[in-house]
Amino acid sequence: MEAEDNRVTVVIASRNRRNDLLASLPRHRAPVILVDNGSTDGSADAVASAHPEVSVIRLPRNVGAVARTIGVRAATTPFAAFADDDSWWAPGSLTRAADMFADHSSLGLVCAKILVGPEQRIDSVSELMAASPLPRDVSAPGVPLLGFVACATMVRRSAFLAAGGFDTVVRFPGEEERLALDLATGGWAMSYVKDVVVHHHPSPSRQSPSRRQYGIARAATLTALMRLPWRDAVGELRWVAAQSPSHRSGVARGLLEAPAAFRRRRPLPDEVLALRRLLSRW
Repeated sequence: MEAEDNRVTVVIASRNRRNDLLASLPRHRAPVILVDNGSTDGSADAVASAHPEVSVIRLPRNVGAVARTIGVRAATTPFAAFADDDSWWAPGSLTRAADMFADHSSLGLVCAKILVGPEQRIDSVSELMAASPLPRDVSAPGVPLLGFVACATMVRRSAFLAAGGFDTVVRFPGEEERLALDLATGGWAMSYVKDVVVHHHPSPSRQSPSRRQYGIARAATLTALMRLPWRDAVGELRWVAAQSPSHRSGVARGLLEAPAAFRRRRPLPDEVLALRRLLSRW
């Protein structure tokens, strides 16, 4: 398929989802970098054989969302659009997002509207983003954000790398929050734009809800320890742990990994913390 926009590279991180990859790769309308997270199902070989136009980076082990950072570093375009092995950008959306970056120098990230499945149901997260209570920024398009969904996000490569990309502490899942907070700290705007669309056909090979809750709670714990004032961090951990037994287990796991978070601790500036508190109350 001919590239829709030469300013964009699609970056995909995947592990053991060969069939999903082979089905979704032909839908991408930009050069693709696939970072294989130590797959054992032959994903990398299958993609290299069926899609020689795809740049495949083979990692010896699973590094979670850090694989996306590796992909962005390898890209040479000014903008990188993330996709999962079961998601892709709708026709025209790559160019619309790239145009927004070109027109708004303070824009660091665009999160697209997610349409789920063949029925194209609007994802509930997209509906929440559209109703964001954050104050509008006249220098950026769309609705202001302090978070995003990685598989439906395009980033300005320079902003993403300056903010550290996805880190080796949180890894996956729940990797988005720390990066969003650091982008905001760096003065970058983040926007939800409903006219930019990503299709997501969830793979049948996914984590169980309890495992997902565990992972999100672990990530929330580590992010709180890295970026929140101590009082806010304690409150956050108590709230997350109260959600379910899986959440409590995730918080406990995060606390076991606390030394790594403490080494990267850098509390948020007051203006970003105020925005996060506004979202928490909402």
